[in-house]
Amino acid sequence: MSSAQTFSGKDQHTRVSVKSNPGFLERLSETAGGTLVGVGLFFLSIYILFTNEGRALQTASSLDEGLSLVVSLGPYASLDLQNNNRLVHLSEKLHTTQPLHDPNYRVAVQAVKLKRQVEMYQWVEYQESKDYQENGETKTETTYTYNTEWKSELINSRNFDKEIGHQNPSAMAVESVTVVAPEVRVGPFVVSKGLVDQINNFQTLRLREFSAFNLDPLITIHDDYFYHTPSPLKPEVGDVRVRFSYAGLSGETSHLGPAQTVSIVAMQRGDKLMPFKTKSGDTLEILHLEELSAEEVFEKEHQHNKMKTWGLRAAGWALMFISIQLTMRIIYTLVDWVPLLRELVSVGLKIFALCVSCSLSLITIGAGWLFYRPLVAVALGALALLPVFLTRSGLPVKKNE
Repeated sequence: MSSAQTFSGKDQHTRVSVKSNPGFLERLSETAGGTLVGVGLFFLSIYILFTNEGRALQTASSLDEGLSLVVSLGPYASLDLQNNNRLVHLSEKLHTTQPLHDPNYRVAVQAVKLKRQVEMYQWVEYQESKDYQENGETKTETTYTYNTEWKSELINSRNFDKEIGHQNPSAMAVESVTVVAPEVRVGPFVVSKGLVDQINNFQTLRLREFSAFNLDPLITIHDDYFYHTPSPLKPEVGDVRVRFSYAGLSGETSHLGPAQTVSIVAMQRGDKLMPFKTKSGDTLEILHLEELSAEEVFEKEHQHNKMKTWGLRAAGWALMFISIQLTMRIIYTLVDWVPLLRELVSVGLKIFALCVSCSLSLITIGAGWLFYRPLVAVALGALALLPVFLTRSGLPVKKNE
């Protein structure tokens, strides 16, 4: 059972909802549902921790295999059909056949990608809630605040607690879009879509020297934005502004700077650079936005693999910690009617979940090593037991006569 009361103010109001405290059986039922979720999360954490070790090993093996096979084409690479279907490395500048342009704003850039990002001035609702107990009931006081801000996503004001006076348009007058060059070359080679997808070093297109000639009279340039309003400093709800950014400068040096140099490791097939399938099972299609040797490229990939491995280990442990807390929550529910005991149990359950999750995570990671890297696991186990064997095999001390 609940009720609500509203207190209004300028662009802000507070609503108080009242809900009767749930009974013991209701709390127990909610906890049982949390326990089922906890069990599911627990097995998910086991899966992540276990398979992550296999993924890390497969990636490391594929990178080692790639480094042993790669052929560096050197500077000013030429098309050599002897390298057909082989893994090659080259560092060259990007090249596209024609500039990317947006006819609506007279923008043209010689680059791999051109992004048009649109923002609209809209109402945004923020809410802050706090719970408190009063007369045996739980009361929730929620404060709703409304501000006007530039947002790239469309905000549906119909979901606001108070829509009157805070209506947003139902659509944007201009849509955001990213245009990609139809053909991207590096030296004599055409770059694959997978490699082009990795070029995301977007930089804002500066409009300080941009001429407003031939633009719509309702469009104003200010602070690297095209404003669809005559007063950029005093926008109204529904006004739109547009910003452009580009990634992968190509061609000759322009006022925006020199063409982007990239380092690529991929398979040569004719005049195209394609994904390379390793015997270990991974696909190598690597691009870095700087000039690197083949050894440096693979070293960076190994570092990325290590960071990903430790990140997934941490994520798996955190998931296991949360799952154990959810699973053991039923114990807290059974004693939550005794304040002192409730606090002690709460602290105890957190410590228990922390200890168990750490231990089980290490055991799972160890099991993954044993499954995916049995020789390494056996070697580490033997090394760990070596001091014990040395201690027990020592000669007995002679007794003093």
